[in-house]
Amino acid sequence: MAESQRSGGRRPGGVVPGAAELGARPAVIASDVDGTLVGPDELLSARTRAALKLITDTGTRFVLATGRPPRAVEPIADQLDFAPLAVCANGAVLFDTDSGEIVAAHLLQPELLAAIADLVREYLPGAGFAVERVSTGAHDAATPRFVASTGYQHAWLEPDTATVGDAEVLALPAVKLLVRNPGLTSDVMHERIAPHLHGIADVTYATNNGLIEFHVPGVTKATGVAAAITHLGVPAGADGGVRVAAFGDMPNDVAMLRWAALGVAVANAHPLARAAADLGTAANVDDGVAAVVERWL
Repeated sequence: MAESQRSGGRRPGGVVPGAAELGARPAVIASDVDGTLVGPDELLSARTRAALKLITDTGTRFVLATGRPPRAVEPIADQLDFAPLAVCANGAVLFDTDSGEIVAAHLLQPELLAAIADLVREYLPGAGFAVERVSTGAHDAATPRFVASTGYQHAWLEPDTATVGDAEVLALPAVKLLVRNPGLTSDVMHERIAPHLHGIADVTYATNNGLIEFHVPGVTKATGVAAAITHLGVPAGADGGVRVAAFGDMPNDVAMLRWAALGVAVANAHPLARAAADLGTAANVDDGVAAVVERWL
């Protein structure tokens, strides 16, 4: 799929684009979750549920594309009237919300985790480590999913955390490494560490409260959605491509917003996400995704 030309989110925040600006109905809609599809209550509005149900009834495929791991995306998928495929952990995991199975996962191996940790200790001293792990099934209770070091300060409630030493955090493959320093913004953390990775891993963030996340190099929500399209068997259009519309709000959405034929940023989006998008829409709490989807119905 050719990358569309970007205009830096030319439509003012809160103003819903018209049908002419949106173009043809997409074959696939991919949406971020937190800050885009839902608000702080983590609930899908009735309007959003209805819009997504109606457009999927017309044949458009809907994919969740989130930084959340599979265990945390299920409560969102359960609110829908259908079971979407989910791109989780910022593209590192493809998860079937219908069967509860992990379709594919890109793992950070222990050697790579250790190399990233060494760089973090040098350029972000005092930060704590945590990892997200997966197995073949989302309901395998024998595999601890979220494992954190004793120095890790949580950015949100994680009731099922296994707390261990740094060495144990880094000892097994993981789909992402989380690094937390509540004394810094995520913007600053990213600025300090990104230039020193030299391609060994990718780093992004979905919140600005001192949390950044590392993945296998080249893994993004864009690559995850592309894998989802292949897995779903979505047929190409007359131009040989699959028209994708993507919605997002944070830096971890940037690659997806740029890659999609149409990238849409909600009004509450981070400046980097707005700059990566073609268009803007209303805020997440004002049903910005639904407002756009309704234009295609």
